Amino acid sequence: MQSGRHSTGMGSRLMYGAGEFFSGGAFVIINSFFTVFLIKAMGMPAALAGTVPLIGHIWDAVTDPIMGNITDRTSAKMGAKRFYMLIGSFATALTFITLWVPFSTDRPVTMFIFYVAMYCLFSTGSTILMVPYNGLLPDMVDDYDTRSRFSNVRMIWSTLGAMVCGVVPTLLISDTTKAGVYLRCGIIFGLLFLISCLITVAGTWEHHHAPVKNRVIHSFDHAASAFRSRSFRLFIGIYLTGQCGMDFVSGMAVYYVDDVINGYQNHYFTYLMAALVLAQLIGMLIWGPVMARTSKRTTILIGAPIRIVSTLLLLPFSHEGASIYPILALAVGIGIGNAATLTSIFSIMADMPDVDELITSIHRPGVVSGMSTFARKISSGLSAWLIGILLTAAGYSEKLANEGARQSAFTQKGISMIFIFMPVILCVFLFIFGYRFPIMEKEFNIVKKEISRRRGEDSSSATPEEIRVCERVTGMSYDKLWDSRNQWVGHGPHAEEAD
Repeated sequence: MQSGRHSTGMGSRLMYGAGEFFSGGAFVIINSFFTVFLIKAMGMPAALAGTVPLIGHIWDAVTDPIMGNITDRTSAKMGAKRFYMLIGSFATALTFITLWVPFSTDRPVTMFIFYVAMYCLFSTGSTILMVPYNGLLPDMVDDYDTRSRFSNVRMIWSTLGAMVCGVVPTLLISDTTKAGVYLRCGIIFGLLFLISCLITVAGTWEHHHAPVKNRVIHSFDHAASAFRSRSFRLFIGIYLTGQCGMDFVSGMAVYYVDDVINGYQNHYFTYLMAALVLAQLIGMLIWGPVMARTSKRTTILIGAPIRIVSTLLLLPFSHEGASIYPILALAVGIGIGNAATLTSIFSIMADMPDVDELITSIHRPGVVSGMSTFARKISSGLSAWLIGILLTAAGYSEKLANEGARQSAFTQKGISMIFIFMPVILCVFLFIFGYRFPIMEKEFNIVKKEISRRRGEDSSSATPEEIRVCERVTGMSYDKLWDSRNQWVGHGPHAEEAD
């Protein structure tokens, strides 16, 4: 496995972050167009269409914990995480393309089963790629600030992915009722995702860690034990609410532009997505230095209110014939606010394996990243499912949609309410979780120092303040930390195997 000294300059950061082009972009395309493809091009009922991604991400509840455990168990010359990322790069590109294969049938249930199978294949490929990628940074660099710089560049790549994948498909998919244009778009982006992920595999490294000796059959128990950490529980709350809020924006944007303001044919959707992602890119350049001077929590506490206010101000302009300019101006506000929260989320993620190690005495970034990856994908699945359910409740007619006809006034109003109030509610919870999150640079350094003590590399004694910090960060008593039995949900029949 690669070891020694490696450059942490901009070139290394750019190559590390390139893999995020897939995660930042693929889910924008899926959230924006997959249910639209199923409903408007394939004629699937809205409630069924929204359930397809949800089932795919329920499948992730099986694959993500297993993949996390497999990653930690594996030893490979090029590094376990990079080895699986190499395999996942090809698997993800291929299965992304198969999502958009037209499958016409008069039986909606048969169509539903086909696309559930395609989505589960895509989710599996994504798992093989993203679980090791999300666990890679803790094995590349140890320093709190250096991780922040790598994470910030990763988020710039994420925004570039969102920008390209938010704008280009709107140009390729000129008619949302034609199935062939979706497949063409899927092929183009499947190849782009493959190239960007291979760049990351080629340009990163891993420091040596002994493989974890956990059986694959126990993957779910180990994955669930990650939630022993108070910091991780709050992080998952931040991750779910922050990402799910934007999933509602991207997932409802087509319906908002097409069915509410009636501007899809005028390229308003392209303008809206361009405003969101350009503002997000500019925001990344702003919030990275702000986070470096303050904390990873601070940008959440700034960004969430910006998103809330900008979204609520859309209310007066959510009707047919509304001027696009104030909507675009508010989209800029949403994008800048989202950049602030995204900058924090991925920087915090890199610190979670250290807290987990303090609790369990075991270095297992794969397990922690597996649960983080699952949280991201379940947020996407839940968003798509809720969008389908809420559209059905609002009276959305897939028959009218397939014919290119206008929805009723009641349905248009319902779409506006979903597009505005669901992200606002989620951002309120995002702010609450961010406010309660206990780790800043001081707390992180105390955690790292305590790990060194437990390893026998630091002979100092913990001060009362350091003990309080360790307990607040982990949510556990100081004398119960660094216990391998903590990698189990309970001290049950397998606990003695960890001794």
